Amino acid sequence: QLQLVESGGGLVQPGGSLRLSCTVSGSTLEYYGIVWSRQAPGKEREGVACISSGGARLHYADSVQGRFTISRDNAKNTVYLQMISLKPEDTAIYYCTSASVPFCPAGWRTRNFSSWGPGTQVTVSS
Repeated sequence: QLQLVESGGGLVQPGGSLRLSCTVSGSTLEYYGIVWSRQAPGKEREGVACISSGGARLHYADSVQGRFTISRDNAKNTVYLQMISLKPEDTAIYYCTSASVPFCPAGWRTRNFSSWGPGTQVTVSS
């Protein structure tokens, strides 16, 4: 059973940066695409970035394109989300999940995947 744990969230001022980590256990990370999603208060969870198993394919939501970078280190069983130029509207709980396939499937932004971590809170505020 794949288990995922997010870390690296916190309070940051607008324009600041954070790097989130998603550490995977219970299986080998290299077989799976990984999605970072977020859920803001009162809103639906939405995918913001997806990376294929080998790291060659990257996909981003329009709202974070150019500001967020997803990457992975399969040897460390960890996927990262580097976030720069943060805005108050980026405030949310951030989750990582396995796509259960080696690629980013159609509808990855809204699909309800089966395994989710507990999430890490990101708050962007002055």
